[in-house]
Amino acid sequence: MTTSETDQGDRRRRILAHLQVRPGAPADLAGRDTAWTGGGDFDHLSSDELDATAKSLLHEGIDQLKDAQELLWATDRYALLVVFQALDAAGKDSTIEHVMSGVNPQGVQVVGFKKPSSEELDHAFLWRIAKNAPERGRIGIFNRSHYEEVVALKVHPEWLEAQRLPPGDRGPQFWADRYEDLNAFEHHLVRNGTRIVKFFLHVSKAEQKRRFMARLDNPDKQWKFNPGDVDVRAEWDQYMAAYEEALTATSTPWAPWYVLPADHKRVMQAMAAAVIVDEITALQLQWPTVSDADRERNAAARARLLAEPD
Repeated sequence: MTTSETDQGDRRRRILAHLQVRPGAPADLAGRDTAWTGGGDFDHLSSDELDATAKSLLHEGIDQLKDAQELLWATDRYALLVVFQALDAAGKDSTIEHVMSGVNPQGVQVVGFKKPSSEELDHAFLWRIAKNAPERGRIGIFNRSHYEEVVALKVHPEWLEAQRLPPGDRGPQFWADRYEDLNAFEHHLVRNGTRIVKFFLHVSKAEQKRRFMARLDNPDKQWKFNPGDVDVRAEWDQYMAAYEEALTATSTPWAPWYVLPADHKRVMQAMAAAVIVDEITALQLQWPTVSDADRERNAAARARLLAEPD
């Protein structure tokens, strides 16, 4: 390994360690810079240089992810679940679109969890989540996820009534129990071969407003704007407090959270790609081997093909 490759590896590990919520430690969302670009050499780049560098790193990550996903598919032993959570306009959709742009669509499934159906409300809250977990060999993406159960519902506990839960207090212990359920569910998935990466896209309130205004001021983008998002924005502090508590309670050794600074979309996308590639690489997968019997059959098939007239 060259000195340059060693330096790049060290830089990558430093950045990913900075992004991860260390299990047992506070998420410290208030103390994290939503415009952080990686520190070190990146701090000295101009805006144009930063954008060009981020695009280059993103394309590199997309190529690496293409190969990693093919290996995941070929071995058919593990699955990868990627969870995206964020406030509105943080860039979930565009990050999924760009980061996954190079992979085989047959090996990826994207699920967005919205208001539960009547059937889903007749089951425990994790039922619909378990149903949509990715099968072996595939990458599953949750565009919003089971964490709405401890974020949106914590801000709006009146929404719990639709779940018709047994009577009981809905205070701190109720939410602690839900965090425990989430951790146990994810531990079950990991023990059975589904690796989990969780991203919180951390956008600033000022940048969210800028993106909202950009949509409203562009007639071709107004379809992307939901007036209800302004109502959620008015509850910014409550949502951030709910996320702080949830990320702190559920960043575990088996399913850690990564807080991606979201004010610079290209930088965020490059970071997301790097984390996903590292997670698959850590599995140390090997291409499937061919048995002696299959090799003999392949040789016979090759001979038949060669014997065909042109």
